Amino acid sequence: MDALYAKLEPIEPGIARVLAHNPSAFTYYGTQTYLIGEREVAVVDPGPDLPAHVDALVDAIGGRPLVAIMCTHTHRDHSPASRPLAARTGAPIVGCGPLALEDVGPRADAAFDGDYRPDHILADGEGVRVDGEQVIALATPGHTSNHLCFAYRGALLTGDHVMGWSTTVVVPPDGDMAAYMASLDRLRGRDDRIYYPAHGPAVTNPQQYVRHLMGHRMQREKQILRLIGEQARDIPDIVANAYPGLDPRLTTAAGGSVLAHLVDLERRGLVQQAGETWTRN
Repeated sequence: MDALYAKLEPIEPGIARVLAHNPSAFTYYGTQTYLIGEREVAVVDPGPDLPAHVDALVDAIGGRPLVAIMCTHTHRDHSPASRPLAARTGAPIVGCGPLALEDVGPRADAAFDGDYRPDHILADGEGVRVDGEQVIALATPGHTSNHLCFAYRGALLTGDHVMGWSTTVVVPPDGDMAAYMASLDRLRGRDDRIYYPAHGPAVTNPQQYVRHLMGHRMQREKQILRLIGEQARDIPDIVANAYPGLDPRLTTAAGGSVLAHLVDLERRGLVQQAGETWTRN
């Protein structure tokens, strides 16, 4: 496995990647940092602040101008390396905005990069020019409120909005299931030829895959409604029944996704909460 890390891997003309050495139950083999361009370069999702990974990115850039360090969102496996990379290259940090942390609860936990400070926040539809071509930002909130994808030459770099090995974790209050589904629906209406996610293999059937993801979430919603229609249940009870055989390391994440569904269903008037339990209306 170690041979996979810190190596520049060209994957198509104008796009290459370097895999960070941060494998886990949430990141698969690690975060994939993408390099876009040939004569000049933009780096997408610089990844965690690991010295070997930053060194590998600097080596991969070589003597080419680095026009931008672009971040899809501010989880700690995506954006922290932007700072040492900017310090070593002088390139601007652009892309998603920082999270506006309003409390010290779940939004301020260790998953978020509270030190992220972009030089420029890209608006939906705004681009960065690389080799005379635009890398366009698409607002795709849901996994996080500040999530962006980046479109380039018919490919879409999807960050964590669409992953190639697993479904995306959506955890309130920053994760929002309704926003996530709307963002998937937005991608379903596009004609991207391939997705390059930050974790897992490329997705070569984008529209079909997005339909699959949306169908999976709708089936999970029906399952949750059935379970709490039988009796009042708390989230651990729902998780135990909805995710048999779940890896214990993923129990908290599954609970977060169940909560995201319940919050969405409550907004739609389909369920109600009483203390720790939820019931059908």
